Amino acid sequence: MKKLNLPFLYMACLLLVGMLFSAVPASDNGYQVGDTARDFKLKNTDGKLVSMADYKDAKGFIVTFTCNTCPYAIAYEDRLIDLHNKYAPKGYPVVAINPNDVKVSPKDSYPDMQQRAKDKKFPFAYLQDETQEITKAYGASRTPHLYILQKQKDGSLKVAYIGTIDDNYKDASAVQKKYAEAALNDLVQGKQVSQPNTKAIGCTIKWREA
Repeated sequence: MKKLNLPFLYMACLLLVGMLFSAVPASDNGYQVGDTARDFKLKNTDGKLVSMADYKDAKGFIVTFTCNTCPYAIAYEDRLIDLHNKYAPKGYPVVAINPNDVKVSPKDSYPDMQQRAKDKKFPFAYLQDETQEITKAYGASRTPHLYILQKQKDGSLKVAYIGTIDDNYKDASAVQKKYAEAALNDLVQGKQVSQPNTKAIGCTIKWREA
């Protein structure tokens, strides 16, 4: 029976661990629940720059990283509209951000965003993160990727929920768990979010090529 080459096994394990860490998604390097989220100033489809500070009466935000092209993002568009219509009056509007690089995903261009917002009659801001700076800061890795923020007494924004909208992107009528709505209901009622993390399901973000 051959003896095990322990030094070789040790180096192989180190190499494997290194490969695993190098494959950690962007979300592990961004915000976690409880962190303070930064504001931004990004261009809306109407040509105006929008920041969360513009929403003086907001109690928080439903920030979603989404796009024109991902089938998952498209499947959730109507549900995002419903979330905005239901919770914006309660102080939690949707703010959608397109993170995709247009050179990698040409159909996510600003003119295409404008057309999509017009076709779908988005009642919320649809912003372009052209530099991808905000996307990286938040740690979004998928489209869609949802971050529910709660405004604090000092005006800062605390991350209260990160993840997906619900448990069935294919069929809204078959949804059993509405994660985002449950989190928002907890916040509206002054409670702590009972399930603050779920796994974002969607297409990988199209990052700028190095």
